[in-house]
Amino acid sequence: MFKKSLLFLLLSVQICLSQFKNLQNFDERDIRFGYYIGINSYDNKVDYKQNTPYPISVDKAEGINVGLIGELKLNKNLFLSLEPGLHANKKNIIFNDRKDFTNNSDTLWVVKSNNIHIPLLLKYSSKRLNNFRPYLKAGLSTSINLNEIEGTLASYGLENFKFEKFNFYYELSFGVDFYLRYFKFSPSVRGVFSLKDEIPNNTPDNPWTRNIDKFLTRAIFINFSFY
Repeated sequence: MFKKSLLFLLLSVQICLSQFKNLQNFDERDIRFGYYIGINSYDNKVDYKQNTPYPISVDKAEGINVGLIGELKLNKNLFLSLEPGLHANKKNIIFNDRKDFTNNSDTLWVVKSNNIHIPLLLKYSSKRLNNFRPYLKAGLSTSINLNEIEGTLASYGLENFKFEKFNFYYELSFGVDFYLRYFKFSPSVRGVFSLKDEIPNNTPDNPWTRNIDKFLTRAIFINFSFY
């Protein structure tokens, strides 16, 4: 999939560098719609109550993003973008401080996440150059996390433990709009940073979260958008 995407991107660049100007009236629309598909990589930033020689490790894996785009033109350079989507991911959380565990299997959580992700972003586009137009996006987002944790939690009174269902983020993105013959293609790279601690306040004392002050999500999205 990555090789095909790269080939498509190279062909798009070649077409956009041609002298013929595609979709000349595309940017005159006040409202435009599209969709995106991409890959994600979720990580976690952990703040501890006390310094530890055995910090938590996160074994990341790539996931999939799919969603829709609604974009409102504010002026010739500014756009307001709503991009709801579903982001699927799986990662392993490894607890390296093992003195409070009786089995090595207790130190691994396999976290499967399906996030309903809803960002509201402000997009600033530069002046169009032939058939391409770089842009920046920034804004806020929320997500509903439908996660499942596989691990031996029941023996420590955490049989119903889940991370906070609702989360809030700020997002920063860079991308380029390529104006092709029949549609606009827009690859982008986005950083996503959580604003909320994901450990619930009513979590009982346990060896996993006892020393965690804040547990925050970070992610990188590579999206391919089509309008």
